[in-house]
Amino acid sequence: MHLITVSAVVASLSVATVESFTPLRQARVAKTLSSSSSSFKQAIAVPLTEPPRSSKLAPQDAWIANLDYEGFGREVTALGKELLSQGGTDDVEHLKRMVSWRNAAAFIGLATMWMTPNPLTIIALSTWTYVSWTMIAHHTCHGGYNRVDAGGFHSRGFALGNVVQRTKDWLDWMQPEAWNIEHNRLHHYRLNEVNDPDLVQRNLEWLREMDIPLPVKYTAVGFFIPIWKWFYYAPNTFKELQMAQMKKEGKELPKDFDPEAAISITSLFQKGPEGDAVRKVVNPVEFFTKVLGPFFLARFVLLPAPLLAIPGIGPTLYGHALANLVLAEILTNIHAFITIVTNHAGEDLYTFDDAVKPKTPSFYVRQIVGSANYATGTDLIDFSHGWLNYQVEHHVWPDLSMLQYRKGAPQLKAICEKYGVPYVQESVFERLRKTVDIMIGKSTMRRFPTEYEPDKDKASNGVTWKSTHGAIDEDG
Repeated sequence: MHLITVSAVVASLSVATVESFTPLRQARVAKTLSSSSSSFKQAIAVPLTEPPRSSKLAPQDAWIANLDYEGFGREVTALGKELLSQGGTDDVEHLKRMVSWRNAAAFIGLATMWMTPNPLTIIALSTWTYVSWTMIAHHTCHGGYNRVDAGGFHSRGFALGNVVQRTKDWLDWMQPEAWNIEHNRLHHYRLNEVNDPDLVQRNLEWLREMDIPLPVKYTAVGFFIPIWKWFYYAPNTFKELQMAQMKKEGKELPKDFDPEAAISITSLFQKGPEGDAVRKVVNPVEFFTKVLGPFFLARFVLLPAPLLAIPGIGPTLYGHALANLVLAEILTNIHAFITIVTNHAGEDLYTFDDAVKPKTPSFYVRQIVGSANYATGTDLIDFSHGWLNYQVEHHVWPDLSMLQYRKGAPQLKAICEKYGVPYVQESVFERLRKTVDIMIGKSTMRRFPTEYEPDKDKASNGVTWKSTHGAIDEDG
C-alpha cells in the first residue's frame, strides 16, 4: 500500500489552491489526499518546502521519475489514429453479431419467463439487460459507431429525447441523458480525480471510516451489490444531469449541497438542511416518474401482464414471470458490479489531485494507471465481460468500436512495456477482491505525484465540453 507522507501532501497543495475551495471541497480534498484528517491538519502547518522529486517517490512509483511523456504520448496518439482509420464493415458486422447474441438471450428469457423460476430464464433475462447496457448502449453513446454505417447505433439520438426512443434503444434504470453526462463527460475526463463521480474510494468514505467489525462491512457491501444500479447509480447520474442543467441556466446550487458527494435513494428522504438541498437539485417526484418509472413499469408490470389473460393459470404464470424478472434483475446487478465498479479501484491503481487536458500524454498515462483490464481475446470471453475487459484501451480512446479495442490492446500493452508504464490486467475476481478491500477501508489507492507531469498538460481552468456525444471537444 502506498502511504502518503506529510511532505508529499504539502507539496501537492499550495495554500492558494486550498483556500480557493469551498469548505465542503476543502474537507473532501483533505479526506481524499491524506490517510487521516489529523495528518492533513499537520500537513497544513508544515512550511511549504519542496524536497527533491526523487526523494518523494515510493519504490512502486519509481517508473514515474524517468517517464518520457512526449515519446509515450506520441506513440499512443499514433496508435489511436491508426485504429480509428481501420473502422469499417468489420466493425458493423461485429456489432450486429453481438446484438444478435443479445437478442437471442432476450428471446430465450421472454419465451420461458412464465415457467417456474429457473437458471436458464434468469441468466437469459439478466444477459439481455446486461449486454444492452455494457456493450451496445455503452459504445454507441460514446460514438464508437458514428464513423461507420451502423444504422441507428449513433450517439446523436440513441435512446435520447423521449421515453419511446429510450424504450426502443436502451431502457434501464438510468436515464440515458443523465448517464451520458455522468459517464461520458465526467467520469472519463476526470478519472480517479476528486471530481470523478465514480471514485469508489471517495464515495465509500463513510464505510471505510466506520469503526465497525470487518464482517459487518462485508455484509454492507454484499447488500449493496444486488441493488446498486437503481439504489445508487440512477439517482447519482440524474444528480449530475440536474447540476449541469442548473449551471447552463445560470442557477446557483443550494447552500448546503455538496456537489461532489454521491447520493442514493436514501438521500432523497434525508432530513435536515442537507436533505432539503439534495431535494432542490433532485426532485424526488421527477426522479421516480421520469428516471426509474419507465423501466419499472415496462419490465415488471407491462411485460408479464399478458399472462394474466390466460384463463385459470394466468395469475400463477404471472407470478412465475415476475419472480424470474426480479431474480434476473438481482443477477444483472451483480454481474454489472463485478465487471464495472472494479475497473478503477484497487491498491495498485492511482488517484489524482488535479486535472489534465484530454488527449495529452499525461491524460493517456492517467487512463492507463487508473484502470484495469480482465481476461481478453475472443468474442465469448469479451461478451461475458460486457466488453469491459478492455477498460484501459476504452479510457485512452473512448470513441472506438468494440472490435478496435481488441485489436489495439496488445499494441498498447507493448507501448506501456516499452516506456515502463504499469499496465494492469488480472482476473475479474481478483479485481473484485481489491475493489471490496477499497470499499471497506482495508486498503487504499495510490496517490499519483502529479507534480511530475508536464506543466503544458495541466488543465488550469478545468475542462468544459461542447457535447456529451462521442469524442469530447474540450474548450480549455
